[in-house]
Amino acid sequence: MDGANQSSEVCAVLGIDHSSLFYRACSLCERPLKDDPNCLCQHCHRFGSVNLPSSSKRLFRVLMSIATDEKVFTVICFDRVARVMFGCSADEFFEFLKFHPFAAATASKVLEGEVFIMKLSKPKNGNAQHVRVTSLVPMMSDYRPAIETLKEIYRVRSIASQSSMGTSSAIH
Repeated sequence: MDGANQSSEVCAVLGIDHSSLFYRACSLCERPLKDDPNCLCQHCHRFGSVNLPSSSKRLFRVLMSIATDEKVFTVICFDRVARVMFGCSADEFFEFLKFHPFAAATASKVLEGEVFIMKLSKPKNGNAQHVRVTSLVPMMSDYRPAIETLKEIYRVRSIASQSSMGTSSAIH
């Protein structure tokens, strides 16, 4: 990425910081919010006619180490890109973590070694510390997002498969 603002690289995931995968954001304007569920979005509250606390949602902010054929460095992935790796929204993953508290660490292990074509962008903000992943495409044709593997590991079944299993076992 030397000299260019953006580049596409074949990258392998070496590790993910699973201690802080999310941040809260206003569900209207997606600006970051304090981690207080009753916090008002200052932007929407000031400029709109919103007098009630705006609803919030979680968005992914994933810090990870990657390797190209030339170097190893740290990058950051935000929600749209991280959803490709995780296969679900940040809110869905957060809910999964409530029942499986070690799933974030397991997801990091699941994603280790996965190879993607990543579009990398130098930070535009002077405060930003890390190169940003603006898009990624799995290299493996049989790539499975982390949530699918986690559901298998933790033996989580979808409601549809549970009801069909109950129906088939009642027939036999």
